[in-house]
Amino acid sequence: MFKYDFMINAFLAGSIVAIMAGFIGVFVIARNLSFISHTLSHVGFSGAAFAVFLGINPLYGLLIFTISMSYIVGYLSEKIYRREVTINVMLGFFLGLGLLFLSLTPKSTNYVNSILFGSVVSITTKDVFIILILSILVIFTLFLFYRVLKFESFDPVCFKSTKINSKFISILFLILLSIAISVTVPIIGALLMFVLLTVPASSARYLTNSIEKMILISILFALIGVWLGLTLAYYTSLPVTFYITIIETIIYFLSLLYFSKIKKN
Repeated sequence: MFKYDFMINAFLAGSIVAIMAGFIGVFVIARNLSFISHTLSHVGFSGAAFAVFLGINPLYGLLIFTISMSYIVGYLSEKIYRREVTINVMLGFFLGLGLLFLSLTPKSTNYVNSILFGSVVSITTKDVFIILILSILVIFTLFLFYRVLKFESFDPVCFKSTKINSKFISILFLILLSIAISVTVPIIGALLMFVLLTVPASSARYLTNSIEKMILISILFALIGVWLGLTLAYYTSLPVTFYITIIETIIYFLSLLYFSKIKKN
């Protein structure tokens, strides 16, 4: 399996993304941002369509559109009801742009399938390098602001009593999330990218109350999903995305079952 360059690139890129997604996913769940993660993936699809229209790397379009959306939502939506309205309005706007760019691009079919469902086996060495740099940026920033993010995410009531700029933290995290989504889409696709960003972290929450252990377990579950998914896809020729989704779902229900038994006892 590892005699092929495309499989080596797939495992490298998949592992990098799994570590990053498992890390940031814990904060996504704690901050109740699963919905906006799903929304940003659709916005990312529009950004990729924009990049295809310009003839550049789809990842650049993903970054431009998702970061723009994150900044707008973070800046305009301090209150929950305003956030939902802002997200809906901006989602409609960006999806409209995406449909426009797709209609103007004659060779869009293959790219659309790749963006929607992922194409990890087509990732090149250059793509791996870009994914590595962006993932390191996200992880480094999470470490840099770890204590503040941990405080705001897991104890928002007490955090409000501090003088820390919550809007800045909110915008920063949304931008980090947009980068994470942009990096994840090539692996698992825009439609299912929230699997890696939310399911491993959700599973980890059933197994421990320690945030640090939660992050480690979430990363482990994400890695297991990616590694097993790639291996099974290689030997069966079925989509990688299918296997990753099934594996993470099984892990989630096993974690839930374990939690239920522990709670009863």
